[in-house]
Amino acid sequence: MIQFLKFERLICVRINKKTIFFSFVIVLLFFFMFTYELPYYIYKPGETDPLEEMIEVEEGYESKGDFHLVTVSGGQATPLFMLMASLLPYHDIVPLEDARPDGISDEEYMKYQLKLMENSHQTSTVVAYRAANEDVEIIQHGVYIMDVVKGMPAEGILQTGDRVIEVDGIKVKEALDLVKYVEGKQSGEEVEFFIERDGVTKREKIKVVAFPDQPEKVGIGVRLVNDQEVEVKREVEIKSGKIGGPSAGLMFALEMYDKLVEEDITKGYKIAGTGEIDFEGNVLRIGGVDKKVVAADKNDIEIFFVPYENGRSQSNYEEAKETAEKIKSTMKIVPVDTFDDALKYLDNLTPKE
Repeated sequence: MIQFLKFERLICVRINKKTIFFSFVIVLLFFFMFTYELPYYIYKPGETDPLEEMIEVEEGYESKGDFHLVTVSGGQATPLFMLMASLLPYHDIVPLEDARPDGISDEEYMKYQLKLMENSHQTSTVVAYRAANEDVEIIQHGVYIMDVVKGMPAEGILQTGDRVIEVDGIKVKEALDLVKYVEGKQSGEEVEFFIERDGVTKREKIKVVAFPDQPEKVGIGVRLVNDQEVEVKREVEIKSGKIGGPSAGLMFALEMYDKLVEEDITKGYKIAGTGEIDFEGNVLRIGGVDKKVVAADKNDIEIFFVPYENGRSQSNYEEAKETAEKIKSTMKIVPVDTFDDALKYLDNLTPKE
């Protein structure tokens, strides 16, 4: 009887040790699957956020409908999320080095994305206030290099944070002016940059080449950001939180304009869209259009504005329309090249009953 009890205790001890070991392995496996960071980045459909809650205009008017910005969500891959992303539609997996510029930390990259968002606030304010015949003033403080495109001529010559003072002896006041100047060159020509880096000025010659994915366009391979202020008489406040990037510019401008004028330009509809905007009101190409269409459709958006890019092949509009057809969305995809294009479409819209 005593020997039997000893044997039973021995079995229990062995079972308990085995159970503890396997439990420990399972915990480690789950920890690994959820937390271990892989050298990849995942992009997926994000959220559709109402702009009425983000933008406040002094003595602003209210509307029956509403405007929304649409986001793309992203984050560094873990084994579990990598597996899910490989199975789910409209989830892109890209190498980490392609998701952000070389030598730039997550914190630095987010800082620049937020700076782009700040610039988007300012350009959209200028466009909306000018369209509404409201007083607005732009104060420029300089143009900076946001990042350098890998494999392009500027790589190894210009750096993130460089302030561009002159190009070919011409003072640079705004990023768009610099872009237009360089785009006016022929492939193979050189441009001379006069820059400031860490308090030291220097001159660098850089060759202009065609972009591999857009051979009809030329450049040196940099992304630029303006350091500027915008002053208005009717105060406006934009609270976009930690959302980064410039792609909400068109929708910011529409929401502000809607609050500045007495007319309800929404006509009662739920409207979203995407597109960077410049001071002239041009709506520019952005990334992640397919994911934004999916996100907007899930949130019952009725009208979606998207850059038309003057009808070029493989435009944002073509991608948005194709995505909407694939997911069988009833959402109206509306191509626009300018802010005025969007206003004209809304002006001709029949009010919703």
